[in-house]
Amino acid sequence: MNILFAVSEATPFAKTGGLADVAGALPTALAERGHQVHLFLPLYREIKEQEKELHEMATISVPMGTEQLFGSIVNLPSKHPNLSISMVRQDDFFDRPFLYGPADKEYPDNGMRFIFFCRAVLEAVAALELKIDIYHAHDWQTALIPVYLKTLYKDLPLYQGGSLFTIHNLGYQGIQSKELMPLTGLDWAEFTFDRLEFFDHLNLLKGGLVYADALNTVSQAYSREILQAEFGFGLETVLQQRRDDLYGILNGVDYQEWNPADDPFISNHFRLGRMAGKKSCKTKLTSAFNLPHKNQQPLIGMVSRLVTQKGFDLILPLLKRVAEIKAQFIFLGTGDPEIEDALAKLARQHPTQIAFIRGYDNRLAHLIEAGADIFLMPSHYEPCGLNQMYSLRYGTAPLVRAVGGLDDSITSFNPKTGRGNGFKFKEYTHTALEQTPKEALQLYHEPQLWRKLRQNGMRNDFSWTQSAAKYEELYTKIESDRS
Repeated sequence: MNILFAVSEATPFAKTGGLADVAGALPTALAERGHQVHLFLPLYREIKEQEKELHEMATISVPMGTEQLFGSIVNLPSKHPNLSISMVRQDDFFDRPFLYGPADKEYPDNGMRFIFFCRAVLEAVAALELKIDIYHAHDWQTALIPVYLKTLYKDLPLYQGGSLFTIHNLGYQGIQSKELMPLTGLDWAEFTFDRLEFFDHLNLLKGGLVYADALNTVSQAYSREILQAEFGFGLETVLQQRRDDLYGILNGVDYQEWNPADDPFISNHFRLGRMAGKKSCKTKLTSAFNLPHKNQQPLIGMVSRLVTQKGFDLILPLLKRVAEIKAQFIFLGTGDPEIEDALAKLARQHPTQIAFIRGYDNRLAHLIEAGADIFLMPSHYEPCGLNQMYSLRYGTAPLVRAVGGLDDSITSFNPKTGRGNGFKFKEYTHTALEQTPKEALQLYHEPQLWRKLRQNGMRNDFSWTQSAAKYEELYTKIESDRS
């Protein structure tokens, strides 16, 4: 099967979130299953600075309203013979210091940038003479690809493949002014409530929901949640109409990158049966964050975008009472300036119990997974989440809210049966969050039970092999339904 995989970011080339991890691992997993995968993403400045072997393959001309914008397709060497890596070069759009804009705001022309990208990917299919069976688009940045396949390109023999649209986070929809509608090349007949119109705006993600042959989210629980108003962000009615075409496939973990037995970002490796290295990682972690080492207290870590979605309206009030909690907290991330400032202030007020580093550092992210005892993820909603699965492999107990992929991957530990791999609460309340750490802290001081909890988590397998097989099944179903 020939699969075109269109995304706005992918590791190791460019990353702002979990989408990049998926796009970095799933194409390779599919290639290893024998499929020919063509990965497309924009050629950002940071990629140009990192990659020296860029080979121009074709020039393309993309209609944008009444104008033609030019770009080119460049290829990177691939480590797998079944995987090609192509990038759309258009320096006016993508040669910038950030992927989407600075942390606190987006580039005002993001709509135009990714309208161009969607058309450019489809023009590249002709320029490179590709034969595609499945077009796999992700999130709002590539949502117009399924739209174009059913409209502007529907009668062209080269574009008769099926389409899958994956929703990684419904909260980000690419809502644009309707003034951009002419730039899409689509007829104004598409700007209706049952297609692309959304409260008199152009909703790019909605286009993918309406036009793709099939839809999926990155966990089974999230595929059910987004049918409700609480999680649907105004699109629950559209999703309810497409319920029969909506699937949930839990993301996988790249254990070549996230494995404490040979993680290049930590110097003290460990695995089941040989856990001494984890104690050393905890010591190095507290040192890296300038916290006093307190082995008698659990160390609770969090690596996250600092936004309300991740539960900070519950976390900050909890931290204000940290003197009552016999635990230390470490935070790494960037996002909402108000949350950043609040964490920085709390760290100054409680320097022996709270530490915060603003920004993202991959080495520190790996060290937190390795050195923390508990990983905190009390999200308001979480389509999948990957850190809880990383944590399990590193013997770090996830403490999560029972939503989305967190609910699918974490089961509460039962001291009586010895089953379970973490701690979980349901209600999004301060009381629920306060009670769950108390349970975790109590278990921490029972070494045999804590050891059993860690062992359960480290034995879990969330590899991409399983997830890739489910995507393969869905691709096959799309092809079968179209024939």
